[in-house]
Amino acid sequence: MERRMAENSEGLGTVPEHERILQEIESTDTACVGPTLRSVYDDQPNAHKKFMEKLDACIRNHDKEIEKMCNFHHQGFVDAITELLKVRTDAEKLKVQVTDTNRRFQDAGKEVIIQTEDIIRCRIQQRNITTVVEKLQLCLPVLEMYSKLKEQMTAKRYYSALKTMEQLENVYFPRVSQYRFCQLMIENLPKLREDIKEISMSDLKDFLESIRKHSDKIGETAMKQVEVDPGLGSRSELKADTQLLSHPGILTVQDLVDFSPVYRCLHIYSVLGDEETFENYYRKQRKKQARLVLQPQSNMHETVDGYRRYFTQIVGFFVVEDHILHVTQGLVTRAYTDELWNMALSKIIAVLRAHSSYCTDPDLVLELKNLIVIFADTLQGYGFPVNRLFDLLFEIRDQYNETLLKKWAGVFRLEDNYSPIPIVNEEEYKAVISKFPFQDPDFEKQSFPKKFPMSQSVPHIYIQVKEFIYASLKFSESLHRSSTEIDDMLRKSTNLLLTRTLSSCLLNLIRKPHIGLTELVQIIINTTHLEQACKYLEDFITNITNISQETVHTTRLYGLSTFKDARHAAEGEIYTKLNQKIDEFVQLADYDWTMSEPDGRASGYLMDLINFLRSIFQVFTHLPGKVAQTACMSACQHLSTSLMQMLLDSELKQISMGAVQQFNLDVIQCELFASSEPVPGFQGDTLQLAFIDLRQLLDLFMVWDWSTYLADYGQPASKYLRVNPNTALTLLEKMKDTSKKNNIFAQFRKNDRDKQKLIETVVKQLRSLVNGMSQHT
Repeated sequence: MERRMAENSEGLGTVPEHERILQEIESTDTACVGPTLRSVYDDQPNAHKKFMEKLDACIRNHDKEIEKMCNFHHQGFVDAITELLKVRTDAEKLKVQVTDTNRRFQDAGKEVIIQTEDIIRCRIQQRNITTVVEKLQLCLPVLEMYSKLKEQMTAKRYYSALKTMEQLENVYFPRVSQYRFCQLMIENLPKLREDIKEISMSDLKDFLESIRKHSDKIGETAMKQVEVDPGLGSRSELKADTQLLSHPGILTVQDLVDFSPVYRCLHIYSVLGDEETFENYYRKQRKKQARLVLQPQSNMHETVDGYRRYFTQIVGFFVVEDHILHVTQGLVTRAYTDELWNMALSKIIAVLRAHSSYCTDPDLVLELKNLIVIFADTLQGYGFPVNRLFDLLFEIRDQYNETLLKKWAGVFRLEDNYSPIPIVNEEEYKAVISKFPFQDPDFEKQSFPKKFPMSQSVPHIYIQVKEFIYASLKFSESLHRSSTEIDDMLRKSTNLLLTRTLSSCLLNLIRKPHIGLTELVQIIINTTHLEQACKYLEDFITNITNISQETVHTTRLYGLSTFKDARHAAEGEIYTKLNQKIDEFVQLADYDWTMSEPDGRASGYLMDLINFLRSIFQVFTHLPGKVAQTACMSACQHLSTSLMQMLLDSELKQISMGAVQQFNLDVIQCELFASSEPVPGFQGDTLQLAFIDLRQLLDLFMVWDWSTYLADYGQPASKYLRVNPNTALTLLEKMKDTSKKNNIFAQFRKNDRDKQKLIETVVKQLRSLVNGMSQHT
């Protein structure tokens, strides 16, 4: 009994557990079923059998529920199938009706389609008949006109035939141009025209040969007239339809050449409507003749006659063209003659430029110039622009001036003593004044003996410039130019002399190695007086040409810029040579960079340098104030830079405090020199500021004020604003190395250990500051 009760109690405890397992199986994923089932087997011995019974019971319950669900929905499904069977019958009836209706519609539309196609064919035939009638109406007049043309050609009625062809092309052919018979007619017309053209072409060829033979004579006659009356060309009295000469009995262009063939030929081609072809042929042949005329003889440059023959042929050619321009309409145009003239003019200029370059005889150059003037005046009378020929004359004049410039370059290379001109009496004073316009009331009041500020080269240069102006005027006088233009020519040639030849001579002189500071100072003074004398040269040219300098277009002499450039070059050389001299003194420096105590006085090389600068700046008293001030400031800045570079030289490894103190004495002497105002005009301590970088750097090391420097670094009011951390670090490291070497036993002395430790600390802080600046950059 007790055993049965135990089994029953075990069974009662097992049932809820089996229900929980079944619920897990139904509600969880398949992957999780394994552990759940495993718990069944891990339980009591009879638990598996009881679980299977419970599982069978659960399955039976689910089957009953499924059966109830199917029984519930079965009747609705049956009803739906019944309804579909009823609709199928009606659908089959509807399909039959639609098919029958479509067949009846198709049968009824066949007749309509056939009738519509018949109507379309009739409409197309009707439209085609109308089109044929219209085209025949267009073609019949064309055929009638072409038949008429053939009859006119057979009867040699060329004028009427040409008119008929014109009507066919302009009126009739465009209407029927799409038809092949019309194309055949169109293709035949050019042949008919060519037949007519050949009849008149032979007359044109005879005309061209005639004018080729008579060009020489025509040109010679025209040029003689201008040579006899030079004003004729400028008055434009030469006309192709008038007499070439104003005197009775002189032949006209018509007397020398028969122009009637070209008139007839032009008329025929005009009627043909092919005037352009005739014009092109005529112009092409004339261009060929022009090229032959423009070819010079190889030895043309040897004599003036060679140039004369060349010019007469060209003049004759263009006189004929000018006649054709005025007596015909359209055969040649002004645009054509201008184009032909421009082409010829380019060739003429190239020939003259090449041949004239061989001319070294001034007389031959002048004769060529006169011949070119006559040639230009003649063609100008016929309306041809000749400005380029006068430009060529300017080139030849420039060539003439080039020879003068080469000669004067040698004249300007004179020896000078670079000393003011001494005078002892009034005669010597007047002798200098007669050569050079020097005016200074204060100088005149001085008693003899005295000295002009400029050297002897100044009067010499001034006289030679005037001689050049006279030589240049010889070529300009016969150019038939106005006084204004001659004035402009003289000023331009003089400007060339000043800006190129004289400027080059001065610059070469300034750059010569043997020219020292004293000579450069004298050169600056000389250029100043030559610059002031330019206004007298302008007055000299004005007296020759009678053209006032106040005229708007008057060219100014460039002496101001020439001498200013030379003066600036000399000033630059002064700055350079002064710096070079400073470098020579600085190279004599012999510091003991390891000295323990300073000498107590400035270095000898520096005192010598300062004495040199004082003496040289005394010479600068004659220079303009700004030049002397710039030179002084440049020298002080260069000296300051050189001293700074000496301290920071990478070859210099160690510097003692004694050396720094000695170096400080030298910088003090530099500052004293700057404060002594070696050159007047500086305001306040401007000159002393050249040494401000050195002063602040040395003050920092002399007073060992590193805490202030590091604390105030970067502040505008910093006491050591001009001290660069990199510079301070470099110098401090050199002093650190010296301190280590001189204090071998420093580790045994507390003060020395503290000082060495302080140096190392400052070095670290400076390095950090320098690295921070590099990263920021």
